[in-house]
Amino acid sequence: MSTKEMAARDSFGSKTAFVPVPQPAVQGIFEGRSKRFLVSCRIQEKSQIIHSNNTGSMLGLTKKGMPVLASYSANPKRKLPYTQEAVYLGSQDHGFWVGVNTSVPNRMLAQAHACGCLPAEKGYVSLRREIVRNASRLDGLLEGEGLPRLWVECKNVTLVEDDIAIFPDAVSQRAVKHLHELTDIVLSGERAAMFYLVQRPDARCFGPADCIDPDYAAAFWEAVDKGVEIWAYHAIVTPQGVTLAERLPLACRP
Repeated sequence: MSTKEMAARDSFGSKTAFVPVPQPAVQGIFEGRSKRFLVSCRIQEKSQIIHSNNTGSMLGLTKKGMPVLASYSANPKRKLPYTQEAVYLGSQDHGFWVGVNTSVPNRMLAQAHACGCLPAEKGYVSLRREIVRNASRLDGLLEGEGLPRLWVECKNVTLVEDDIAIFPDAVSQRAVKHLHELTDIVLSGERAAMFYLVQRPDARCFGPADCIDPDYAAAFWEAVDKGVEIWAYHAIVTPQGVTLAERLPLACRP
């Protein structure tokens, strides 16, 4: 682990997180998920519908009674003022926050690039976000003098099985499409990487969820074979924000 990665890991207890949770943030109790973007929580003794931007199943994180962290916005144009940021998994003494806000990996990529915490992008000086290539919109394009362009797609990971962080937590044709696009980029002579932000601390390695989406797993290993880089990182989640931690190794191929 590099010095900057160690500093990032060790800073999670400080007041400054790589990606701060918008404040004020409040804690509530999960009651149910009626639709993909709507979560029912009890906040300050009142049942409220809050916004969730997570399109996955959030498998294992939607049990009634689980603590929820939600940020508040005073923007009068918003229909729902609260946004779900994280879910607390485990007991009070032996648990942790799991970050479910899917915008965090994109913001983490930008912050990690700014502080030079990703060794694989050494020499790349500029980062452009949300760049269209063919029929896909990819999260980041890194460029540096004398270096091949480096395309990055970010994914949020919230599911761990048998100490392995796995993605996706639901069948995702869009995610498969991104892998095919990155594979095509490598075959064209440029670099491509998947940045998986594992927003929970209990994984030893990372791999595709073949038990949930075998098509994604097949596309994942094909991409790896063709040279697509896999950047999987732990993230430390607190009510104050999310900080980049250590890189995770790739799980053994089945």
